[in-house]
Amino acid sequence: MAVPVSSFVPRTRSRFGVHLQRITSSNFLHYQPAAELWKDLIDLATFRPQPTASGHRPEEDEEEEIVIGWQEKLFSQFEVDLYQNEAACQSPLDYQYRQEILKLENSGGKKNRRIFTYTDSDRYTNLEEHCQRMTTAASEVPSFLVERMANVRRRRQDRRGMEGGILKSRIVTWEPSEEFVRNNHVINTPLQTMHIMADLGPYKKLGYKKYEHVLCTLKVDGNGVITVKPDFTGLKGPYRIETEGEKQELWKYTIDNVSPLAQPEEEEQERRVFKDLYGRHKEYLSSLIGTDFEMTVPGALRLFVNGEVVSAQGYEYDNLYVHFFVELPTTHWSSPAFQQLSGVTQTCTTKSLGMDKVAHFSYPFTFEAFFLHEDESSDALPEWPVLYCEVLSLDFWQRYRVEGYGAVVLPATPGSHTLTVSTWRPVELGMVAELRRFFIGGSLELEDLSYVRIPGSFKGERLSRFGLRTETTGTVTFRLHCLQQSRAFMESSSLRKRMRSVLDRLEGFSQQSSIHNVLEAFRRARRRMQEARESLPQDLVSPSGTLVS
Repeated sequence: MAVPVSSFVPRTRSRFGVHLQRITSSNFLHYQPAAELWKDLIDLATFRPQPTASGHRPEEDEEEEIVIGWQEKLFSQFEVDLYQNEAACQSPLDYQYRQEILKLENSGGKKNRRIFTYTDSDRYTNLEEHCQRMTTAASEVPSFLVERMANVRRRRQDRRGMEGGILKSRIVTWEPSEEFVRNNHVINTPLQTMHIMADLGPYKKLGYKKYEHVLCTLKVDGNGVITVKPDFTGLKGPYRIETEGEKQELWKYTIDNVSPLAQPEEEEQERRVFKDLYGRHKEYLSSLIGTDFEMTVPGALRLFVNGEVVSAQGYEYDNLYVHFFVELPTTHWSSPAFQQLSGVTQTCTTKSLGMDKVAHFSYPFTFEAFFLHEDESSDALPEWPVLYCEVLSLDFWQRYRVEGYGAVVLPATPGSHTLTVSTWRPVELGMVAELRRFFIGGSLELEDLSYVRIPGSFKGERLSRFGLRTETTGTVTFRLHCLQQSRAFMESSSLRKRMRSVLDRLEGFSQQSSIHNVLEAFRRARRRMQEARESLPQDLVSPSGTLVS
């Protein structure tokens, strides 16, 4: 069963009420819930009060109730007996505890009997916390990490750095000493801990360590949040502890938050403290980001692309790599001087995926460009950047081959886009060219990669590709994350209307580009069908060009 834990933000005066009572045959039925009366058979004779020399057990030994403040020290009978002996005191804290105990003895003794506390300054470690089990299995073996973390100490809030005289440039200690490891093996989270304990020893046998039990553990982190384990009792039933030994005893206890309600002045002060704290934290975050936000010039559109060459598939040879570059239109577009608009992926071995061989590159790239449209009267569709790619292969014998060329227009809308680019390569007629490509590598190449589409330097009306024989090869997949920035997105002036018209034309240009790609695909398919008909015998083709059955 999981131990309930609660967290709350403490006020200035946090106080906790603890009630401890020994279960006897007279109050057992009142303690036991109705649903569990017949669930567990408990020998009531076990809980009979043990007779004293006078024939009865004192009532104050059966039940105790006390209110404890945060980090309030209540001494146990063991500590009272220990610190009364001056020879047992070693540290300044021991002598301080001795003085406090002597004052308590002179003023009539301590107010607590069985309930006591261990504060953050005491040398106490709850071994159950450091040896927490991850499962409910009794045969669980602690892992290496659990064993190592059991030796980690929490850094206290009042802890000061011990390396003040060490040069900051000495980041790595190559030969750390045992003392160095012991002093630095701590968790950096500021934490204060307090344990509420109970001495459940037999009557007149208090003050033995073996009878000490943890009732509750309270922790406060650097944010001022108190963690209580186990949780406050509230409306739930009390917790119970069953002691071990010949005479087993059953104890029940409750823990409640009895902190006084804050006065209006205290609430206002706390509100001001939190407001000041959040304000300073906001200023700190603002200092990390900076106050200067880079804006584009009026009338300009900034395009920022985070891209990735995902994969390539359907190619003839192995060990592929992709050379790609972005071509900006010559008018209205520009890029920073330091911007690199091209790149080459690593060489990647293909893996079989169905009927195709796929090379997974996962090669990232990024670039930015600016579009400045100054002519408001122009209704022509503005051009958009184009991404060109060239797929090549290089085998073990350093034989180099061109596997395909492709191009795609960058998306005109922001967001995430996955684009698949179909590629082709030029071919030569005859068997000699194919033998040369297979045995020694090399093939026809384009001198200008922009010839895959219409080159930006072309100024004529028609671009002739007559006589260029090509072969469809594989595909390359790109993943693009496009961002657009412009002042027109947040301005409501004529500039926004002008920029919006430009963006609308860009969207139309994107649709026109998609239609152009579809028409190009139909033209290539029609050309391949025509080539297939020309390769067939003439007696199988009718004068109209259809096949004869």
